[in-house]
Amino acid sequence: MLIPHQVLTTIDLDQANHLSGQSDISADLLLRDKLALLLDSTGEGIYGIDLAGRCTFINRAGADMIGYAVEQVLGQNMHELVHHSHTDGSHYAEHSCPILKAFRKGESCRVDQEVFWRADGTAFAVEYSSHQIIDAGQVHGAVITFSDISKRRLAEEQLQRAKSELEQRVAERTQELSVALMQVRELSAHAHSAREDERTRIAREIHDELGSLLVALKLDVNWMSSRVADREPVARKCASMNRLIETAVDNVGRIITDLRPSILDHQGLMAALEWQVQEFSEATELPCKVQFEIAPEATAPQGTLATAAFRIFQEMLSNVAQHSQASTVRIIVSLAPQQLEMVVEDDGVGVPVAALENPRSYGVMGMRERALHFAGTLRIDNILVGAQDALKNGGSASAAHSAARSGTRVHLCLPLTGKTSLNDMAKNQ
Repeated sequence: MLIPHQVLTTIDLDQANHLSGQSDISADLLLRDKLALLLDSTGEGIYGIDLAGRCTFINRAGADMIGYAVEQVLGQNMHELVHHSHTDGSHYAEHSCPILKAFRKGESCRVDQEVFWRADGTAFAVEYSSHQIIDAGQVHGAVITFSDISKRRLAEEQLQRAKSELEQRVAERTQELSVALMQVRELSAHAHSAREDERTRIAREIHDELGSLLVALKLDVNWMSSRVADREPVARKCASMNRLIETAVDNVGRIITDLRPSILDHQGLMAALEWQVQEFSEATELPCKVQFEIAPEATAPQGTLATAAFRIFQEMLSNVAQHSQASTVRIIVSLAPQQLEMVVEDDGVGVPVAALENPRSYGVMGMRERALHFAGTLRIDNILVGAQDALKNGGSASAAHSAARSGTRVHLCLPLTGKTSLNDMAKNQ
């Protein structure tokens, strides 16, 4: 027989156990509701699969993306349902599916180059990631999140298409500019050639016409002077006229030489360069250290190439005379079978970098364009002059640096293989 208070105690315990069970069930339901709410609140598709690849759950956003109701998807093989084919429609074998391969190996994966298929048979670009479900150290399945990236893929394709079109337009424009630049260079070379031809013609006409007239006039004045020797005022006037005529003859000769040195046509480039160095030294009174290195088997360039080399050399020396403020000049001319090199080096004030980059430095630009027309190069560098001499004399490095002076080196290199220019070929046709 139970004592009343013992009966009450037993009843209380039964009620407590019943209430505890109800509390656990309510907690589980509340947790599931929260999880369901969390899954449905996200815009990405989320579903779970077991080891056989069957769907264990899917959120509403995922079901909507693939065009099914949630109830239609549960228990289905997800690979066969949404991942059965490649983008081109070819069969996608289940053993090749990254999702199944990854989680069965206990790994995760992330893919953004494939498609999922909707219930109506259409595909959409998808980015998905798979993460395994592990319980008690065992893999029980995987959770897959996926999102429709069709708009992003379309934007990427449009961007790539725009980029390709832009690159094509840039390439076409670059080609057009290259052709235009080549035409400008050809036109510049043709203008140089035409100017040289015109200079040669004018120099010849001055020599033939004006030169002969001055010689005839000088002979007439001499004839007249010999017949008026007893008339001192007239004789003095004849002598004055004779001196003026001689001055005119000298000036005409100088003008002819400036227009087109005859030595270039009659004796060749090397002789013309030697003559130009002598003229420069006499005009500037600068001491010049000259070195000509001519290989026995080398042949001096002729035609337009010789003219271009001579004109560039003239411009080099002219720049030294006008801008360098130098006290000495070093000149090296090296002629080999394959190339012609000319170096003019001074110990002057150097060249500011801004001057070399100035688009109005027409002298430098002209030299470079002349050289480039014959596939040559022209370099202009600021240098230190005198440091080597100080070191050779036993000075220290600091003393050598102190003794060094700034200067400029201009280096021209012209290849002699394929020496015919475009203008030469045009003349030969």
